[in-house]
Amino acid sequence: MGGEKGEAHKVEGSYPLRAPKPVGQRISNIYRDRIAQFYSHGQWEKVNLNAMMNEGTASGHPHVKLYVWNAPGQERPTFKEAVKHDFAPTEVGKWFGPSWSTHWFKALLIVPEELQDKKHLEFQWDGHNEGMVWTEDGKPLQGLTGNGERTEWILPTSFRDGKEHTIYIEMACNGMFGNAPGGDSIQPPNPDKYFQLSKADIVAVNMQARQLWIDIWIIGDAAREFPQDSWEEHKALNVATEIIDTFELGNKDSIVKCRKIAQQYIGENVDSAKVYKTGTEPMVYGIGHCHIDTCWLWPWAETKRKVARSWSNQCDLMERYPELNFACSQAQQYKWLKEEYPYVFDRVKEKVKGGQFHPIGGSWVEHDTNMPSGESLVRQFVYGQRFFESNFGERCTTFWLPDTFGYSGQLPQLCRQAGMTRFLTQKLSWNNINKFPHTTFNWVALDGSQVICHMPPSETYTAEAHFGDVKRSISRHKSMDQDPRSLLVFGKGDGGGGPTWQHIEKLRRCRGISDTVGLLPRVHMGKSVDDFFSQLEPEADKFVTWYGELYFELHRGTYTTQANNKKFNRMSEMMLRDVELLATIASIKDSTYRYPKKNIDDMWEGVLLCQFHDCLPGSSIEMCYDDSDKVYEKIFHAGHKILKDLYHTLGISEVKSCTVDQAMALNTMPWPRKEIVETSADECGVACGNGSILSVKPFKAGGDEEGVVVEEVREGVFMMQNENLQVTIENGCITSLYDRKAEREVIPAGGKANQFVIFDDKPLYWQAWDVEVYHLDTRKELQSSITNICEQKAHRVSVVTETKISDKSSIKTTLSLSAALKGQPSYVECTSEVEWHETMKFLKVEFPVEVIHTEASYEVQFGVVKRPTHYNTSWDMAKFEVCCHKFADLSDYGYGVSILNDSKYGFATVGNLMRLSLLRSPKAPDAHADMGSHKIRWAVMPHQGSLGPETVRAAYNFNNPLKLLSATSGVRQGTLNKHGQWPVRITGDPSLVLDTIKRGEDDEDVSRGDLATKKGQRVILRVYESLGGRSRGTICFDWDVKKVYKSNLLEDELETVDLDRGKFNVDLKSFEVATYCLVLS
Repeated sequence: MGGEKGEAHKVEGSYPLRAPKPVGQRISNIYRDRIAQFYSHGQWEKVNLNAMMNEGTASGHPHVKLYVWNAPGQERPTFKEAVKHDFAPTEVGKWFGPSWSTHWFKALLIVPEELQDKKHLEFQWDGHNEGMVWTEDGKPLQGLTGNGERTEWILPTSFRDGKEHTIYIEMACNGMFGNAPGGDSIQPPNPDKYFQLSKADIVAVNMQARQLWIDIWIIGDAAREFPQDSWEEHKALNVATEIIDTFELGNKDSIVKCRKIAQQYIGENVDSAKVYKTGTEPMVYGIGHCHIDTCWLWPWAETKRKVARSWSNQCDLMERYPELNFACSQAQQYKWLKEEYPYVFDRVKEKVKGGQFHPIGGSWVEHDTNMPSGESLVRQFVYGQRFFESNFGERCTTFWLPDTFGYSGQLPQLCRQAGMTRFLTQKLSWNNINKFPHTTFNWVALDGSQVICHMPPSETYTAEAHFGDVKRSISRHKSMDQDPRSLLVFGKGDGGGGPTWQHIEKLRRCRGISDTVGLLPRVHMGKSVDDFFSQLEPEADKFVTWYGELYFELHRGTYTTQANNKKFNRMSEMMLRDVELLATIASIKDSTYRYPKKNIDDMWEGVLLCQFHDCLPGSSIEMCYDDSDKVYEKIFHAGHKILKDLYHTLGISEVKSCTVDQAMALNTMPWPRKEIVETSADECGVACGNGSILSVKPFKAGGDEEGVVVEEVREGVFMMQNENLQVTIENGCITSLYDRKAEREVIPAGGKANQFVIFDDKPLYWQAWDVEVYHLDTRKELQSSITNICEQKAHRVSVVTETKISDKSSIKTTLSLSAALKGQPSYVECTSEVEWHETMKFLKVEFPVEVIHTEASYEVQFGVVKRPTHYNTSWDMAKFEVCCHKFADLSDYGYGVSILNDSKYGFATVGNLMRLSLLRSPKAPDAHADMGSHKIRWAVMPHQGSLGPETVRAAYNFNNPLKLLSATSGVRQGTLNKHGQWPVRITGDPSLVLDTIKRGEDDEDVSRGDLATKKGQRVILRVYESLGGRSRGTICFDWDVKKVYKSNLLEDELETVDLDRGKFNVDLKSFEVATYCLVLS
């Protein structure tokens, strides 16, 4: 014990006694940098993986023979038109242009014998511009992007016979982002840009080498982007290093070995969709998308070709990649495809039926939501959903609007009423002041309606499907405590294109990494957007809420840029309201009058198209506004023709002048009006009544109506006065506005209302889009010349002032005050004629008022939004420029001031200073934006009490003046209405607005046959509560109505409404929009 000897313990193993050589620690950053060298172009491309990408190439005669026909000017001829012409020989290296021209190529291809047995043959074409491959018999097959992207078209097996085969390529002389000079895509296009055809080859591709490229690209990303203290990062670096060391130039077997090594990290199944069938729970759902701006840096005509190119690409990819699910919005683009590319449209329908191609969004275009009227937002859904239902058999359930510049607080309500419970956007990630705090949340409208909203945390709708995009889908997810799942929207976008084969291959490897190594969020392909939201819905009761508008803290200049375009939008919306109203009445009154549904549809589709989120906001190139001007011209022409026909049917005619005793006035507003109308240059009358045709009585100052006077009280100082207001004007500015009824001064002491101010307007980058907060520091008052009296009539007085802006720009401003009419508000009206030729300047007009409140009210769609008048927080200050419609208002409990306008959308209220934005002068992407002459109207309307129906109605009336009529056949006031009333009318709380009266979309005498018709006649009424409180009223009508039901926006019956002897009751919540259908006997 303690001293025994035993056998010595032997250590078995091969561990050597002595170190054979020094081994150093790997310098990781050098090895990481080496990875990209393995597959990059440049000085290493002849000795790295690129040198083995191809197994053979055939170019030039006799294998590739090229011929071209150059279309004249900017014509975009169809295939049938193009092939009628003679084609001249051409070759690689030639230049084609200028910008926006089209060139048709005939390519005669013979695959050489040595390539015929190769596994994968492509025809690779790069004209550094967009193109389309067509079959010899005129079928569009696939789009080409150029500049090294999407330059390949896979040759059919039938081309491997050694014989000559013909294809056509349509070349468009523009890049994916138009024709901007240099590298700045938003600069005005270069009209004289040319493009060189640099490649037209038959290529045999080494598919194992191509797949290895994707393998090491993604493994290299893991080595670069995983935490450097993680074993997953070290493993990625080890695998990438082993691949590079194993590769032997010229040895195809080494590529196979390299791919085997890659499987250690990405798994064995990345070459097929089988990689997704592991039964493990994914976190990120990939959905292919192709955002195509309906216009932006290219005209509409080019968009039509972009759609065909992009969507044919996706149909092709779906046949090779069964996991690809592709979501695409904008019914307008589908309609263009159906009309101009029926072969591609049929392919799309086949893929929709097969469950891979998903129409989404439910709207006509991806529209702006700040400036369109409430009814325009409704019609975006009506026309969009009806198109999708009639062509694909289903309506959309997800509203898809990733790229719009802010989101109206009424959208959730309208979405729900259009059959959509989900909403996807992304743009708020661009905020440049405050970070939006949520990814997945319940978005709540002004009336309390809600939708589930998801903002992809990868913060893009054009993801390149990189490793980092998948990683960011979780690392930037702001709602992880509620639901960690996210959507990854990937594919070339803005200019179109959509997913590429590289995107899909990369995502396969990302999934392989997640299941093999871990750490990377597990991405899944094969589900739709609706599938994704369906998984969220059961959890939605615990999601956070966001109430009201989603204000975008960028692109605030879009409320003002391209003033004429915005004015035409407002005018066309008002015209369509009148057309539908009068046509509805006429079609019921006169059985021989046919409701002009096709013309109305064409008008609406034009308006909705021009509301696209780069058109109406003013952020497109000049060519787009040439296009939109033509569209509006057609709209106004069609509208005037319909109205002329309606007047004839109704026995009235619109006139420029007549005597008072012959005069009538057309009122299309749903409330009584009493206004002065000029019947001639020397005569006026007072139109008064509650119906559509108002009688006109002579205006007699001193009777029921008080007159109005103007006088020069001292040199250069003028006073206008009626029974309600006393206005003092000096140098074009209102220095006093005294409310005689309230005995209250509206303008603070020393203040100047109607003061023009100009600002330097140089944003950080996005010229047409942005106005930055620092522009406010450059405020400069414009000094006006002497004011003169220009009108002095019993019913109206006016003074005129000229203001010099610069040597090139000026303003002629007329301030008018009309005689006060009992029971009607008075306001000071301003008409400005601006000659505008500035560079990066912003013109506004200011109104300091003697009212203090922390919030101002702004009219929006179907209601009002209150926004801060202070800068307490960065969220408050971010709203230094906001959007409003027909009025803005600053009121306290007992008094307020409303600013009305006829065509403007930009506004700001800071403290007690109200400021209407008038004109901008950006130089990109349209170098001539807003240059020229403008006529703008606004009014200052003081009122007693807080904001009320008086302002709402005055703003409508301001935008829809009474029209002077005369009877054509002895018809007087009863033409459109019985006993001086509308055939349909609303009474009760004055906050209720009967905004729309139209015929049912599917009435048998109206329907165009796109959906099933309904027997009989229907009248659709849209009513909303305008001020933010529960309101009750009664709708009465003179028609023979057998049934009334409440419907959604799409006119589906929801619930029957009790009908009581020609009337029914309405009861609406705050800002609720309600649609009622009257079924006529």
